[in-house]
Amino acid sequence: MRVVLNVLAIIFMLGWILGFFVFTTGFLIHILLILAIFSLIINFLTEPI
Repeated sequence: MRVVLNVLAIIFMLGWILGFFVFTTGFLIHILLILAIFSLIINFLTEPI
């Protein structure tokens, strides 16, 4: 599960970078950044200590 969340975070961040700098998609592209941060937070919270 941890690897899947990391991969999702990377995909969302790359999508955000492409959408922000290459395409003009408006404010909706920032949802990808929020999803990436959310998946990283979930990853760190569910990590066993």
